[in-house]
Amino acid sequence: MNRRLFAQHRAARIQFQGAVGAGFAAIVLLALQSILLSVVVDGVFLRGATLAAVTPLLLALVALLLLRGAALWGQEVLAQAAANTVKLALRTRLLARLAARGPAFTSGERTGELVNTLSAGVETLDDYITQFLVARNLAVLGPAFIFLAILLLDPWTTLVLLVAGPFMLLLLALIGGRAKELTERRFLELSWMSAFFLDVLQGIATLKLFGRSREQAANIEEISRHYGKSTMEVLATAFQTSLVMEWAATAATAFVALEVSFRLIHGMLPFDRALAVLLLTPEFFLPLRQMAIKYHAGATGKAAAARIFALLDAPDPAPTSPFTNHQSPFALPSSLPPAIAFRNVTHAYAGGDRPALHDFSFTLPAGQITALIGPTGAGKSTVASLLLRFIEPSGGAILVDGAPLTGLDAAIWRRQVAWVPQHPHLFDDSVAANIRLARPTADDAAVIAAAQAANAHEFILALPDGYATRLGERGVRLSGGQRQRIAIARAFLKDAPLLLLDEPTAQLDAANIAAIQDALARLMAGRTVLLITHQGEMAGLAQQVVELGVRVRG
Repeated sequence: MNRRLFAQHRAARIQFQGAVGAGFAAIVLLALQSILLSVVVDGVFLRGATLAAVTPLLLALVALLLLRGAALWGQEVLAQAAANTVKLALRTRLLARLAARGPAFTSGERTGELVNTLSAGVETLDDYITQFLVARNLAVLGPAFIFLAILLLDPWTTLVLLVAGPFMLLLLALIGGRAKELTERRFLELSWMSAFFLDVLQGIATLKLFGRSREQAANIEEISRHYGKSTMEVLATAFQTSLVMEWAATAATAFVALEVSFRLIHGMLPFDRALAVLLLTPEFFLPLRQMAIKYHAGATGKAAAARIFALLDAPDPAPTSPFTNHQSPFALPSSLPPAIAFRNVTHAYAGGDRPALHDFSFTLPAGQITALIGPTGAGKSTVASLLLRFIEPSGGAILVDGAPLTGLDAAIWRRQVAWVPQHPHLFDDSVAANIRLARPTADDAAVIAAAQAANAHEFILALPDGYATRLGERGVRLSGGQRQRIAIARAFLKDAPLLLLDEPTAQLDAANIAAIQDALARLMAGRTVLLITHQGEMAGLAQQVVELGVRVRG
């Protein structure tokens, strides 16, 4: 997992290696400080050296101190830079992956949980990289170097370290396993709680209407209490880990002090070496204690990384086109409306457990309007999703001007399609930016022309800042009819030869329906149109009517 974090980010890998190198340099410098200090103390107190004699050594100590401070600073800076690079790359990959899979995948996930993974989950990797991973590497390099230094100074003391070091690692592994289990459960609870909170916020009007808001508040209180309990369990385990490691390190250091003192008293060990060993021994255990302190961050980061990579590695919900880099065996002329034919198309959701279409055939004549009607659940939206390449047929074929649709790259195909759904999504951005989503390079004149064609220009000008007015989340500042006209303006701006309309006037009042029908009449002219509707008045605009599972009426 750790290799995957840096596998595709060479800059982050170099920065992280630099952070570990700086941390190791700080340990080496500290060891040199300890040895040099023991020489100074031995020279002054036992050998009667003057201040002038030890001044060069004292200046060297100051220099080592400054260098160690610079190394520690470099460790922090480089580790944070590596974490920032990884987090940015992972968020970009996650968003790109979710966008590539489309609504067929995200509809099967809880939105709140996905948001938690993209935000808090990725952010958790900050401490994981800057604290735990650096500490884990130094817990190997640091003790190994200190062990070699003590081996050169006093081989007998290394026998204590050979016993104490592995024993501390065993303690860390035993307690750490419990911490890992608790942390993974806590991360899952946080994701579930985020999804639950989002559900409640999105349904607050319904809860108020049915008088169930207090009940949900009680549920939130109970969930928060449970999550708090899990958090305290994780912290208690982390405290236990640190406490046990501190005790073990203190006991081992005390034992070294006893055996070194015994040999020093009996003249078996010079004072300068004895003092150096006593100063170095705590540094042997310090990296291990630091890793124990930061083990909690490591367990949390592993849980978050596992969820992130699970999203990145999840199998595609449908087979994708074999053509990449916008290459395909045929290309569509953007100025001509295509003829589209469904030939015995079958599709089922949930791995085949929920059939939506079975052996379905019909034709969309080029340049004509086809209305698709049928009861709820008959598969009308599935037809739209197939044409938008959000999903792929599990049987049969969709032909575009006689060629299979799967032979065309999905990105190229979607450039040929304009879509006006029943509930268009508007972003918390300006009106102009929401319309320009269809063609980012469009100038202001083109955006205004599209809005005029969609009968949206007048109400946009009446907004506080006109086309610069921010619409709020999901376009909350607009009515349903106004949101629909913004979506129609997008379709005008895109000017695609194939138009999909999914219940464009459902649940709107008569005034809005009239304005939208007038705009749609202009939008549908000269295009191949699939109009999904329950309304007979809208179906009357079509040259042919297809009733799912029944017949085609011209």
